[in-house]
Amino acid sequence: MTEKADVPDARFRHAHDEDWIEVRAQMHGDKRVSVWERWLEVSPKCMTLVGRYDPGMIVHKHGHNSHHVIFVMSGSMMCGDQHCTPGMHIVLDEGSALGPIIAGPEGVEMFEVWFGDPRSWAADPEGFDALLAEKGIEKLPHPKIKFPEWMDHTLGE
Repeated sequence: MTEKADVPDARFRHAHDEDWIEVRAQMHGDKRVSVWERWLEVSPKCMTLVGRYDPGMIVHKHGHNSHHVIFVMSGSMMCGDQHCTPGMHIVLDEGSALGPIIAGPEGVEMFEVWFGDPRSWAADPEGFDALLAEKGIEKLPHPKIKFPEWMDHTLGE
């Protein structure tokens, strides 16, 4: 059994105490739409966040460098051909890809967990560029984000 001194204390953080961080952005005509995140836990072992996609936001088909769990809390989205509504639970094993993700007309809010390295990789960049062109959407440069020092990170396209 582990000695009490070796066991870390529980950590508590309320999502509403965290600022929304803009992590991706696009222009849909003259309207800027974005992905917003409230980071709750960021460590080499685990990352958790509340994510919010503005209505119509499209994120490329991608995967992550670890096991990833998504729970839809409100709104809706399409993940490839799958319509996801509140209560939908999505599991991606390391190496799995999901998308493209298209937020519904009311946007979507999710709780997400990565069990390890949360960095992403693009699964179909050419298909994503074609989808944006078809819809007349302009991909904007990624907003500047301050990542933890341990995370040598660049946002995947």
